[in-house]
Amino acid sequence: MTKIDIRQAPGSDDPSCCAPVGRPIIMDTKKHPITIDFLFLDLSVCTRCQGADTSLDQALAEVAGVLAATGIEVLVNKINVNTAALAEEYQFVSSPTIRIDGRDIQLEVKESLCESCGDLCGDQVDCRVWVYHGQEYTVPPKGMIIEAILKAVYGGQPPLESAAVPYVMPNNLRHFYTVMAPKE
Repeated sequence: MTKIDIRQAPGSDDPSCCAPVGRPIIMDTKKHPITIDFLFLDLSVCTRCQGADTSLDQALAEVAGVLAATGIEVLVNKINVNTAALAEEYQFVSSPTIRIDGRDIQLEVKESLCESCGDLCGDQVDCRVWVYHGQEYTVPPKGMIIEAILKAVYGGQPPLESAAVPYVMPNNLRHFYTVMAPKE
């Protein structure tokens, strides 16, 4: 916390314009953190994951000044969920996923055939489709990510409750990890 001493201007008769003389105003200058998790299957081949990564980086660059000016620190975790064990650990439901303080920015999971991941594993794989302003995108629009960040920071969301429903890995991901598992 920082104390800032603002004094009334000499000769001013309006006590509402400034704090009374000698009375400090306490401002909270402590940094408030948010955590953004970017979960993905592959950044080397998958165009959807690559595009989501780029959109996230661009969105963060655009809001960085606002977040810094208001005391928000951003921690970004980019996590390659390349095993079923990691999928279980992160309760991964679709690739790519962007979560802010544990909340998926796209609550409804919608997927379509991803040719890039199909090429990667040699089989058909569905990856996430993002819905923003009524349109579907294979890459999350930068505006969607910016809105989600600002809503999470300034929208007064209640703390995330721990999920009462146990995680069940979607068949699509289970299939992907089975196909990608090293052959013995």
